[in-house]
Amino acid sequence: MIINPSREKGDPEIPADGLLLINPAEAVAGLRLAKERNGQQYYLYNSRLTLIPELPPAGAFFLSGPAVGAPMAVLTLEKLIALGARRIIVYGWCGSLNETLAIGDTLLPTWGVSDEGTSDHYLSNETPESHAHTRQLLAEELESQGFTVQAGPVWSTDAPYRESLEQVKLLGRDGVLGGDMEFTAVVTAAAFRKVELTAVLLVSDELWSGKWRSGFRTKNFKKKSRNILRILANFCGESSLLP
Repeated sequence: MIINPSREKGDPEIPADGLLLINPAEAVAGLRLAKERNGQQYYLYNSRLTLIPELPPAGAFFLSGPAVGAPMAVLTLEKLIALGARRIIVYGWCGSLNETLAIGDTLLPTWGVSDEGTSDHYLSNETPESHAHTRQLLAEELESQGFTVQAGPVWSTDAPYRESLEQVKLLGRDGVLGGDMEFTAVVTAAAFRKVELTAVLLVSDELWSGKWRSGFRTKNFKKKSRNILRILANFCGESSLLP
């Protein structure tokens, strides 16, 4: 390739474990959380990178974001990997394509249907999946904290304003649970670079009925999102102590 991701002069070497926060709201909340833990900030494209130092009993980890859309998410992921990331949890929101998945539930994507333009450049002969062991651990942790959790495939699209009822119904019948903009791209790039990637998506809206029902502006949703962020940060701190 003509251009390759690399660690350049002045770039930090980061811990193996960390969070890639998709949405600006979570990225801002992540900065507040990092400040509580004496995090050190760095520039990362149109995003931010914060290194959380070891604070026993928790280990060191990183927080990064925002990175909305498949191209920016993969661009950010590539840089994180070049700086030392090896076990990444992506946290974002998704729409529900199935009536069993409601606003405020959490979806742990397993694999995805790509309708974005980035993953095609990383494709192999196998359909990439999120890291199964970490996915199971996250499911157990979130359920223990009172969250409703499902695991299954998602549909990633570059055009959220072009989601048709026909598409949603067809995908739902095929067992696809949610829709976002980034998952298929980041999981494919992670598989290509041979690093572990898991994702947690909080259901922000429902599409399955054919009428858009949003919930991301409510106080309850925002509270759940901040709670999940703290759970994931604590999880990264604990995971970073493992070999």
